[in-house]
Parts: sequence; C-alpha cells; structure tokens
Amino acid sequence: MDSFTGKLAVVTGGGSGMGRELVSQLATAGCSVAACDLNPDTVAETAVSTQAEAGSGVLVTGHACDVADEAQLLRFRDELLEAHARDHVNLVFANAGVGGGSSFVDGDRAEWERTFAIDWQGVYYTARVFVPLLVASDEGILVNTSSVNGLWATLGPGMPNTAYSAAKFAVRGFTEALIEDLRVHAPHVRVALVLPGHVGTGIMANTRRVHGQPGPEDVGPAELAEARAVLGGSGLVPEGASDEELRQLLTRLDNDFKDKAPVTAAQAATIILDGVRSGTWRILIGQDAAWLDRLVRARPEVAYDYEEFFNEAAVAEYTSAAQAAAAQAAAAQAT
Repeated sequence: MDSFTGKLAVVTGGGSGMGRELVSQLATAGCSVAACDLNPDTVAETAVSTQAEAGSGVLVTGHACDVADEAQLLRFRDELLEAHARDHVNLVFANAGVGGGSSFVDGDRAEWERTFAIDWQGVYYTARVFVPLLVASDEGILVNTSSVNGLWATLGPGMPNTAYSAAKFAVRGFTEALIEDLRVHAPHVRVALVLPGHVGTGIMANTRRVHGQPGPEDVGPAELAEARAVLGGSGLVPEGASDEELRQLLTRLDNDFKDKAPVTAAQAATIILDGVRSGTWRILIGQDAAWLDRLVRARPEVAYDYEEFFNEAAVAEYTSAAQAAAAQAAAAQAT
C-alpha cells in the first residue's frame, strides 16, 4: 500500500504516544482515521487537533473504548462505520498497550490480568472485530504492535516483566500465524508486526492511570517497598537510599523514559508507516530492538544468562551500531 490517500484507518490507543502520531501522520497523508483510547479526553483532543490540520476529504474521529472489552470494540466499530459512512476499513493499527504485572509469583493478580487483557486480548479482539472489515476492502493491512519484550521476556537483572512480556510474545506469535492464514483465506489482506524498543511515550503515566496508582512523587510506603524490590537488583537504587531519594529517582526515571528516549513517538510512527508502504511484515524500531533481535536469535540459550548475554563483544557491537545510526541520522538531518 504505497498510498494512504482516500483510505480509512483504525488506530487503537490513539490518544497518546505512537498512536497519536500515527493518527496525525496518516491524516497528513490523506487518510481518514477513527481513533480510540481508554482515555476519552486525550483521544478527543487528538481527533480535534488532527482534524484542524487535515486536508480536504479527510475525516478524523475519536472514540472512547477499552480494547480489553470486545463489546466496546464492537460499539467502536459501529460508531466509526456510521461516522465515516463506510462498509470497510483499509488499515488497522492494534497499538493500544499498558505496562504492569511485573511478577507472576508475588505480584497483584488483578494488575497482572488487567495488563495481559489489554496487551494481548486487546489485540485479539481488535482482529476479531476488524479483520472482516479489512476482508471487505480491496486491499487491507492489519498492523499489530508487540515489543522488544516480545523478543526478550525481561527488563534485565532483577526486573521481571511477566504480564507484559507474555502478552507481547502472544501478539508476536498470533501475528506470524496470521501470515499464512490470510495468504490462504484473504490474500488481499496482509499483516505486519511492530517490535519497538525504547520509544519516548507516556506509557508509564498511562500505566499508573489504568491501574489506579499514584505518580512517583506521591507513592506511599507500600509502593516504595515494591519499587525497592523491583529495582533492587538493577543497581539503580543506592544502598540505604531514603524514601525521598527513592521518590526522586522514580520521578527522574519516569521523565527520562519519555524525554531521553533514543526514538521519539513521531519517529516511531514514521518507521511504522514506511514499513507498511514498503510491504515488510516485520518492523523493528530502534537500535536496541535490532540488537536484541540479533542476539536472541543467535544465542537463545544464554538470553537470560546476563553476564554471558551482555558480554564485552555484544556491548561493543551495540555501541558500534548505535554510533553508526546516530551518525547516519545526523547526516540526514544536515542534508
């Protein structure tokens, strides 16, 4: 699909981050968009601001929807078909996601299952609801967002990430399984898998909102104890750090995750749409994703033996690749 002009796209999680940027860039390319988000205020603002800058013939609508609830996705489908006066869609970006549920062993079960429901069932239900509308089109593309944690199921030493990783592995497997299924039963529809590394989005703040958790500056004793446990093996928390020092660290990590990411949400959306245009089915975002992909596939048996996995040669390879990418980006910007 080398042109989005006149097409209709569905974007879940369109109220912020990569979803918001996908909405904006699709509309700029002449594509009408129906975006949904768990947060009705942010998706409404996305729709209004994008519509204001859209060209003639482009319609952008915002809808409140919890993708973990199939009934809400069905309502979203009916709303967008009526609003856009269409009987099909051309692109579906199953982008909505949330963090949480780090430990299966001693974490909160409700948080674990809520995270898994949004990150896996949200993608599954989105496909169930919208693939028939892609099949009804002349040309359709389903784009599912997994994660670097769909390649490597941890955040590193001392930092389990089980609900999110399990869901993102499920998204990856489901998407790859659809390749042949669609090839046989709907050859005019294809599927693409997005594997982002560290992208500067508001997922941390959105995660707290979904799970009803306070911001880092307001965390209480129980949350601080959990943070110490999660971060204890990472070396980020100095021995004997006070509660206030830990709050400051959490605030800095929160801000740095978005503001100092190697890839912005806008850059990630551009990479995704370029991948859709080119016809690739596997879209890696960021040098960290590319690096982990190579390492895990080359040496899967040591993927969780951190000392061996992140040996001197591997770190040197990553550093070299990151420097080359930075130089290439600087050269492109200069021209």
